[in-house]
Amino acid sequence: MLLKEKKLRQTDARRVILEEIMNLDSHPTADEVYEIVRKRIPKVSLGTIYRNLEILSGKGLIQKLDLGGAQRRFDGNTMTHYHLRCLECGRIIDLTTSPLKEIEETLSKLGDWEIIGHRLELIGLCQSCKSNRKKVFHT
Repeated sequence: MLLKEKKLRQTDARRVILEEIMNLDSHPTADEVYEIVRKRIPKVSLGTIYRNLEILSGKGLIQKLDLGGAQRRFDGNTMTHYHLRCLECGRIIDLTTSPLKEIEETLSKLGDWEIIGHRLELIGLCQSCKSNRKKVFHT
């Protein structure tokens, strides 16, 4: 299992947190993870959730997203990929496009930089928020 590969102790909470995040594509906040995990482990504490999210992201098993929204979000997809965030509701989706390796290569040629990765966030309005906005301005 992934936890053993990263030399992490396999606690019930850690295993369930990892399973749940890997099964989601919604990029949940820590509070949302807490609500999901509580269905399987009713006595889990919010502190346990926060602590394990930090451990799992630190070991590279999940991604911690520090995007423009108010709360950090977490992603079970650790491959290089990009995100699109709605400015109204905060919804985040993965973009299915090839990573922009050319940017890393170009920047590494500019000087003494060693590029170890990059993140890209596009922002806009999701279909639902765009529709709601039109309704508000047309009434």
